[in-house]
Amino acid sequence: MAIASRVSKRALSTFAAAKLPEAVAAAGEAVAAAEPLPPATPAPCERAGSRVLGFEDTGRLFAGEPTSALVRTLAALQALSVGPLVDAATAALRSPAVAGSALGRAAARATAYRHFCAGETADEAAAVVRRLWRGGMGGILDYGIEDAEDGHACDRNAAGFIAAVDVAASLPPGSASVCIKITALCPIALLEKTSDLLRWQKKHPSFNLPWKAHSFPILSDSSPLYLTVSEPPALTAEEERELELAHERLLAVCARCAEHGIPLLVDAEYATVQPAIDYFTLVGALAFNGEAGAADGERPIVHGTIQAYLRDARDRLEAMVAAAERERVRLGLKVVRGAYLTRETRLAASLGVPSPIHGSIQDTHDCYNGCAAFLLDRVRRGSASVMLATHNIESGQLAAAQALELGIPKGDRNLQFAQLMGMADGLSLSLRNAGFQVSKYLPYGPVEQIIPYLIRRAEENRGLLSASSFDRKLLRTELARRVKAVVVGRE
Repeated sequence: MAIASRVSKRALSTFAAAKLPEAVAAAGEAVAAAEPLPPATPAPCERAGSRVLGFEDTGRLFAGEPTSALVRTLAALQALSVGPLVDAATAALRSPAVAGSALGRAAARATAYRHFCAGETADEAAAVVRRLWRGGMGGILDYGIEDAEDGHACDRNAAGFIAAVDVAASLPPGSASVCIKITALCPIALLEKTSDLLRWQKKHPSFNLPWKAHSFPILSDSSPLYLTVSEPPALTAEEERELELAHERLLAVCARCAEHGIPLLVDAEYATVQPAIDYFTLVGALAFNGEAGAADGERPIVHGTIQAYLRDARDRLEAMVAAAERERVRLGLKVVRGAYLTRETRLAASLGVPSPIHGSIQDTHDCYNGCAAFLLDRVRRGSASVMLATHNIESGQLAAAQALELGIPKGDRNLQFAQLMGMADGLSLSLRNAGFQVSKYLPYGPVEQIIPYLIRRAEENRGLLSASSFDRKLLRTELARRVKAVVVGRE
């Protein structure tokens, strides 16, 4: 199947006409009616010679943030640091009897959902983007659906993603991008089978895949090829047709993004389906990203994701970038540490094979920082666009300092930082105050749809030594400062 550079009107109309929840379908009209807001002006940058990011002055860091919001955030993060409480909560969310009940959904909505999610509809998420934009940051709209089981669900999900793009296009220019998961656009079983075939071809290069649309590198010799132990069966004619439909869904979303100039971020997921996800992502990039250096400062449309906690991350990154530079494709990449640690560890243990994840957290930090530095140099050359999605203070400091050393302008749209809603707010605000472009990742959708995401966030924040400990410290310092100011003011 050849890669389409354009998407037919039929494909667009098919997915746009798929039935959506009424609240989601109506959201685009509500947002379109809103008055556009002027671009926010970041706080003044740090003086030359000082540290790039500043956290000591919590009054400046949290300026404009209501005390009630800081108290709610601290309470949520403190609760998530209590391991037994998180274990009980995640066990409840995994139970269909609890998660599927009205009481269970209400409990999730009032706790983790309220903290980590932007609402149930695109209209609610758009309101969060407007608030962030007024404060000098952007938003990443994530219609939180994943793990589709059949083509009907995939069509409905594609329509949801296109609606999210339309909402983003109705917001102030530059304020919003859109994030999707390929597991929502292609049935899981087909993604698993496609990934097996791609792994087998990596082990046996002469193995023919007649449906394969491009030869860009997807796997490396260090990838977990052991997940495919024997030659998989070929795709049936029906499966090849379903694969083609999945391509059409993705390209339809990409086309709508290209029409409005909205960046599209494709999330990475778990090892059993990741090769197929990378394959699909490159299909979109090759069709819509154009030539490297085609326009000064222009940001590519499609961005893939590198998970630095994987042992093969740097190898795959270097191979992908080298191929893109040879073909003069403007590569867009998001760099994250990774969110499927528990799942990957359990799978490897069940198979009796080494985990695909680095053996220590420091190895993961080193890999992340190395990947970031490698891509920042490509941003400087004009051959890549990068979104550094991190909650780690040291990584944020290093990347910000390296960007300045390389002479990358802070207004360069090809360098973005991002953090999840409800996490690493101190880092987000500090990067914003230093003049960098920052966005918060905003998942939205019905509570039952967001539960897998909430479980990952709860596990990520579990324990007193989790990544949220620094934020809790900053919040306590600022709340104490505000209390002291009130008391002194009354004396």
